[in-house]
Formats: sequence, structure tokens, C-alpha cells
Amino acid sequence: MAFDILESAELRSFHRRITILSAAGVFLDGFDLTVIAVALPFLIRQWSIPPDLIGVVAASAIFGMLVGSLIFGHLTDRLGRKAMYMFDLVFFVVFAALTALSQNIWELLIFRFLLGIGIGADYPISTTLLAEFVPAKTRGMFVALLGATWFFGAMCAYIAGYLLLPLGPDAWRWMLGIGAIIALIVIFFRATIPESPRWFASRGRIDEANAVLRHLGAAQVSVPNISSHGWIEMFYKPVLRMTVFVSGFWFCYDVAFYGIAIYTPTILKAFSLGSSGAAYLGSAIVSLLGLVGAMIGVALVDRWGRRPLIIFAFAGLTLLVVVLALVPKPVLAVLVVLFGLATLFANMGPGVLDFVYATEVFPTGLRASAAGFATSVSRVGAILSILVFPGLVHSWGLQKALWLFVAASFAGLVICLLLAPETKRQNLDDLSEIQQPARESLINPHA
Repeated sequence: MAFDILESAELRSFHRRITILSAAGVFLDGFDLTVIAVALPFLIRQWSIPPDLIGVVAASAIFGMLVGSLIFGHLTDRLGRKAMYMFDLVFFVVFAALTALSQNIWELLIFRFLLGIGIGADYPISTTLLAEFVPAKTRGMFVALLGATWFFGAMCAYIAGYLLLPLGPDAWRWMLGIGAIIALIVIFFRATIPESPRWFASRGRIDEANAVLRHLGAAQVSVPNISSHGWIEMFYKPVLRMTVFVSGFWFCYDVAFYGIAIYTPTILKAFSLGSSGAAYLGSAIVSLLGLVGAMIGVALVDRWGRRPLIIFAFAGLTLLVVVLALVPKPVLAVLVVLFGLATLFANMGPGVLDFVYATEVFPTGLRASAAGFATSVSRVGAILSILVFPGLVHSWGLQKALWLFVAASFAGLVICLLLAPETKRQNLDDLSEIQQPARESLINPHA
């Protein structure tokens, strides 16, 4: 086949390079999203943020992600993977720096929202470009590794918060600004990555697709035309089934994950006799267990398969949040262990398979658009959790409020039992052929 060169062992160094550069963006996603959880106690104290605005501050970047993933996912299919691969990091550099320099709550909200646009854009861009270059037999591992890198970035945010505590009241500025420096370095190296030949083929630019493949070491090849699709076709059968599946389980995962992740330091501080150090250290341990879970998922995704892994992980997550909701008056150590194990199961399955499934089950011509749409739906779940959970804790107490996560994780389990396909080691071109829209849609009254 025309893209067989991408399966070649001779491209291992190239595959490692594109994985590292894509993972660097996802690392920043995890760092920049999570660091607000670390900075939030400082901001609440320094700016006297009222309770009704705390959730808005925590969710401001998530609102931006909803917009960024939807718009830039579509633009990635229209304008190319590489152009967006470079451009989205400009948002990281500019708005992470401006967030760190904010002088009031409103500036912080605006700059975090704009930073979130760049973060949301990077989800469909980095995952799509990587998936279209790496071999089928290890594609799950490569793409899942991006998910694991997100959790490494989140853990580093907690560690950075702990290490920067001695800087005093303005430590939060350093916490929020570190991401800008890292993003500036990553932009420089991303310029060396070529455009996806599969995207060129989907746009009818066959000569350019052939040129990329020859640059990577292929002999003279003849790339076939790949059908190009409008974004609306993600709602046609049979793609509609996968749109519902990926968007649905990702939504449920984000409801459970973000409610825990964003408020872990705040929750733990209430059980640590007011010690910020103990709360941040406990949060870092929770994040570390989450990273361990993600690495377990990376190791199993191409061996065990996607479907059994995501079902097992959602089942484990559901069980752990039920235990969390039933434990009366937990002490700090118990909370850290239970939150950590819940995060481990969450990240082992949906936490890494959201990226994998989003890049495998959609045709090339709408892969980034559909991944961006699923990302934006998942952000609705994250926003719901971040905004609703504090009010539930205030009204019902922590244990009763945790039933929100029980409902979300159980719903995710049901969705996966009904809809999750097995795509292990299948070629992207074959998967794209299977998922060609049939031009019949549930939204078409004449279908």
C-alpha cells in the first residue's frame, strides 16, 4: 500500500521524534490545566474571590478548550495538520505569560479562556498528526502515550506548586508562567515535522503526499485519492455511532476526572489541618498514581486491546468512587489512597483511550474535526463537574456529592459495553474505509 513506508522499522527515530514533540504539547495541556488547581488557594486568599466565582476561575480554560477544539479541529482538516500544529502553541506562549501577569480576577479569566483555546486546539491536532504517521501495530501505544504525558504534566504542576511555595504570595504567578517558556522551546522543534501525507491525499494533493513519503525514505509511490468529508458527515451512519461513542464516554470520564483533579488540593486541605504543604503533597501522590494508571494503559492497549481495557477501567473507577462516597469521615491518608486509586483506574482506560479512539474510528477526511467535536463535548462534562461539584459539596457534604462521579462513571461503563469497538492493530486506511459515511443520517428526515 502507498503508506507502507510509515510502518517501516527504519522510521523508528522519526516516530520517536514526532511522539516527543506531540507529547510536549500534551504535557503543557496537562500542566496548564492543572496548575490552576495549585494556584487557586493563593488566588482565593489574595483576591478574596467569592465562592460563586471559584468554579468559574477553575473552569475558564475549559470553556476556552470547548471553543478551541471545535474550531481548530475543523481547521486542521481544512488547512492541514502542520499549520495548526505550529500555530496553537502561540496561544500557550502568549496567554500563559499574560495569565501570570494578571492584575485582577477579570484579566485572569480572560487570559485563561484564551489559553484554553490553544489547549483545546492541541488535542485533535497533536493526536491526529501522530496517529497518521505511526505504525498500526504500535499506534495504540504511541497515541496512548500522549494521554500518559498529560498526566505527567498534571503531576509536575502539583510538584511545581509544592516547590514554589517558599516564594510566598506571588508564587502563583511563577506557577502559571512556567508553561510559556516550555511552549516557546517546543514551537522551534515542531517546525521540523512534515505535513501528514494522508491529509495531502485527502485533499487531492497527491504530488505533495508522494514528496513527503519519498522524503521519509519511500521509493517512487502512487498515493490514491482519499475521500474528503465535510464536518457534518460525522453525523451520518456509520460514523454517527462512533461520534456518539467517543463523545459519550469522554464526557462521562471528564465529569468524574476533572471534579476530582481540579479540587483535589482544596478537598485535601480541608482534611490536612490547614496545611498547604500536606495538601499539595497528597495531590502530587494522587497525580502520581494517575500517571501510573496511564502507563499501565499504554502497556496494555496494543496487547490486551481497546475494548476490554476501557470496560475494565470504567468498572474499577465506578467501584472506587462508590467506596469513596460510602466512607464516613475519611482521614487524609484514606482520601489520598482512594482518590489515587480512582484516578489510576480512570487514566488506565478512558484517560488514554480518549485520544486513541478519537484518532482511529473516524475517516481521514474528518478525523480532526470529529476528534475536536468529541473533545468539545467532553469539555461540557468537565465544566459541568467543575461548576456543579462545589455547590453539591456545600449543600450535601463531600460524601453525598461524590455520587455525581458514581453516576458519570457508571454511565461511561454502559456506553462502552454497548458501543466500544476493537481497533487493535488495524490499519488506519482500512478503518477509514469501514467508516465511510453512507449519506444517511439520523438527522435526515428522509433517511
